[in-house]
Formats: sequence, C-alpha cells, structure tokens
Amino acid sequence: MSKRVVRLLICALALGTAPARAQGLPPNPPPPTPDPLGPGAGIHTGRLIGVVAGTAVVYALTSYLLGKTWYTKRVPFHAFDDNGEWLQMDKVGHATTAYAISRGEYELFRWSGVPDRTAVLTGGLIALLYQSTIEVFDGYSEGWGFSKGDMAANAAGIALFVGQQYGFGAQKASLRYGFSRSLYARYRPELLGASRGAQMLKDYNGQQYWLSVNVASVLPVGPSFPRWLNLDLGYSGSGLTGGHANPPLYGADGRPVVFRRVRQFYLSPDADFARLVPAGSTGRMLLGATQFIKLPAPSLEFNPRDGFRWHPLLPAAD
Repeated sequence: MSKRVVRLLICALALGTAPARAQGLPPNPPPPTPDPLGPGAGIHTGRLIGVVAGTAVVYALTSYLLGKTWYTKRVPFHAFDDNGEWLQMDKVGHATTAYAISRGEYELFRWSGVPDRTAVLTGGLIALLYQSTIEVFDGYSEGWGFSKGDMAANAAGIALFVGQQYGFGAQKASLRYGFSRSLYARYRPELLGASRGAQMLKDYNGQQYWLSVNVASVLPVGPSFPRWLNLDLGYSGSGLTGGHANPPLYGADGRPVVFRRVRQFYLSPDADFARLVPAGSTGRMLLGATQFIKLPAPSLEFNPRDGFRWHPLLPAAD
C-alpha cells in the first residue's frame, strides 16, 4: 500500500470521528482508487524482470537463428539502393514492423509499472535495435545490403508511435498487417516462399498494410458512438515476381506468362479491442501490445488494372 493511500485512509478515519459527524452531516466519500499504472503505483518488480528477460531472450534467439539460417553467405559490409523495388511494399512493411515492436514493448513496460515517458522511449529504442540488427546482417550478406531506405522506413514507424504517445498520450492511428495467399508465389517459390508461412513473410502480393485510424479520436462524435470503431486505409501490390521488374516466366504449356505490376488501395472498417477494456488494466495493456493484425472485414479496393472491387471479408489476392 502506498504512502498516499495510507494518508488518505488516516484522513478519512479522522474525519469520520470528528464532532461534525455527530451533528448529522453526510459521511465523507471514500478515498479515490489510485490508478494502477499512475505515478504512485511503482514498479512491479516481477513483471519488469520477466519483460526484460523475455525481450533479451527473444532478441538473442532471433539474431542467432537469422544468422544461422537466413544470412548464411557472408561478404564484406556493403550498402545498396532498393528504394525502387516491390512497389515500396518492403518499405511499408519495415515501418509497420518497427511500429508494432515499439508499441508492443511500450505496453509491456507500462504493464510492469515503468513511467509512461520512459516506457515510450524504451519501446522505440528496442524497435530501433531489432531493426538495425537486421540491416547490419543485410550489409554483410550476399544478395542483400545495408539499405538507407529501410532504415528511414524503420524510423518512420517508430516516430509514428513515439510522436503520438508523447503528443496525445494515445495512439489515434496505428499500423497493421493482413495477408491473403496469392497465385504468384508458385511461379517463383524460391523467392516468394513455398509454404504459407514463408509467403506471409516474402510474398508482397499477398500482404496488405493498413493505417488504422480510431474514428472517435479524430472526429467530433456523440457519446453513443462506438469508441472501438476504426477506419483503415490499406496498401498492397499485385503482379510482383521480381524486385524492380518481373523476370521472364513460362506456364506449364511453355507459353510466356506476363503479369502487370499494379498498386492496390483499400478502405475497410476495423476494431480497436483495447478500447473495450478499462484503461490501466492488464487486458488493455496486452491487447495494445498484440493487436497488429487487420481484422477480417468488408473492404473496397481500387487498382488501375481492375478498377473498383468489393471484397466481402478478406482482400482477395490475385
């Protein structure tokens, strides 16, 4: 029990036994319940140790596995310019990943009782460490290279989280990820992935990235308006079997197969489940840390190849 709560209880007891009570005055209201994550709450030592240890283990294990399985062919450190590749889908992916790590770590450190501004900075720095480590691996690997564009995208994702948290004390807009399996991976499985799990990481044709805006946070709405309702703007690419351009491809009959590379834009409703549980609760912290997946919902798509298309549940990857 904090000193503040003890003082409030002593005051309440003293006032309750004062002469004014005997004169029929109404009893004093009970002391307010302190915010479990407020300035006086203090650090939850067990939680903090678990979060720090878990973060360190995940970082070390991820770095080790990437070095042993993904980055196997080492070359001298070098940089390359990949800003024109994949219709910039990889850059949006970097920003989304950096945002998700920043917010997830922030929520976990707040759950541990770390002060808000310290938790914001810690989350951003951990995301920068994770993403920078991958870029350094790229710089020493054959077929990749250190990318300034990737680092700029990482910084943008971190800045989106940190700027909102410092400026508004809340996330009015967040970045989310969605996936629908595409037909293009079977033409280049070594590049786009042979399994569903690999395609979720490698096939930009099947990935969608969403800017999810909480409507009640940005528009003047009435008290009955659902505070959990979000509106998402999505982006994806289609017809991508190579970075800058598609290589020659042939079907089973030996005839050339040509795909037109197009950008896709979406509009879809979404939900922020963290707003359905009380502020400061464990549920809100954990939902905020893990809710980076776009929920299945109807969406309207536009692309210059097919025009407008309606998807009743999930965007249908070509």
